[in-house]
Amino acid sequence: MRLTPGALRLRARQKFGHGWRVMWYRDVVRPRICGLLPHSETTDDEIEIHALTSRNDWLNLLWTLRSFYAASQRRYALCIHDDGTLDAAAVGLLQAAFPNARLITRGESDRRLATLLAPYPRCRRLRATNKLALKVLDLVAFLQADRMMLLDSDILFFECPAALLEALEDNEFKQNTLNRDWGDGYSIDLERTPLDFTLPVRINSGLGLIHRSSLPYDWMEEFLALPGILSRPHAIEQTLFALCSARFGFEMLPTEYDVHVGPTRPGVPCRHYTGPARPLMYGEGMRRLVCDGFLRKLATA
Repeated sequence: MRLTPGALRLRARQKFGHGWRVMWYRDVVRPRICGLLPHSETTDDEIEIHALTSRNDWLNLLWTLRSFYAASQRRYALCIHDDGTLDAAAVGLLQAAFPNARLITRGESDRRLATLLAPYPRCRRLRATNKLALKVLDLVAFLQADRMMLLDSDILFFECPAALLEALEDNEFKQNTLNRDWGDGYSIDLERTPLDFTLPVRINSGLGLIHRSSLPYDWMEEFLALPGILSRPHAIEQTLFALCSARFGFEMLPTEYDVHVGPTRPGVPCRHYTGPARPLMYGEGMRRLVCDGFLRKLATA
């Protein structure tokens, strides 16, 4: 099909709009993560990493996971959840990269959640209309450990995330802990929403520790009745994580884990490249890893 001049200009902006460096690392370097030696050391079932991914994000997730395991030297069990958009090629590459991981298809998840959510009509409606809802509703349904490392597909690790690992591995630490967002990411108005607990501002649901018992469906069913909670579809899942964590018990990860815009702050062990910072994941973060020999080490490990 012949493209119109307008369509050609749009494609050019999408490909080159953030500069040649971003394009090079996103489109040429990024796929090189595929086909490297598999990472089979995901055998520590005391803690499980759970990540929801999609057709647009699975390649970034490979970088997220490989950089975490390289930086942390941990063997946490891994469970990858398909939001229903992964094709067979993506599934095959994820399974080849992490042969001992569980990969939960959307069909498998639908069947389990149909039973678990039968008593919760608000949760069922949210899940049926909002793919991000799978992150807060489905991951815990397949969690086999008491503690989950919650992980988004747009994080890169440069050094050992010591504070995060300490929280994950301390059996006496009974709270959830997540990173701090760069702006308001809730779908409720904190000043106008009556709560019987204090909800910290700017909790981000991209990275941290979640206890299995902190996400009961009856809490989520209750919270989904709060005024305005459905007003920002992209923020509902994060709001539910924040509300459940605050009621359960919560402590923010240290400031070096904060989401931020602009160049990466010095001294951070990892960075969550959300929203406007996403181009930096390629032109800055992946470039830094490659220059440090990340891909070369994975190819020879």
